[in-house]
Amino acid sequence: MKGYMYILKCKDNSYYVGSTDNLTLRIEEHNRGEGCEYTRERLPLQLVYYEECFNIKDAFIHEQQVKGWNRKKKEALMKGDIKSLKELSERASSSRGPSSASGTPC
Repeated sequence: MKGYMYILKCKDNSYYVGSTDNLTLRIEEHNRGEGCEYTRERLPLQLVYYEECFNIKDAFIHEQQVKGWNRKKKEALMKGDIKSLKELSERASSSRGPSSASGTPC
């Protein structure tokens, strides 16, 4: 079964990163206030990005990766700005040491 990693923009302009196996239903749940506490307090929400993954496990792994990114890196992903995404990954890697930078497992 396919999975999805998604990014929502909240009323306060923050981003929420999640994963699901049913994107349409999950977004509806979030907007009805049936999502997590973070999104419930920041309605309405707007889907601004998603990636289709091979399965829910891969979507969850990608969600956890993207959740750790700063706002600029998330925005580069949403814009499809690969150059900036790589630069931001390299900066983060050099300041923390070796890591699994920006590869997408989906």
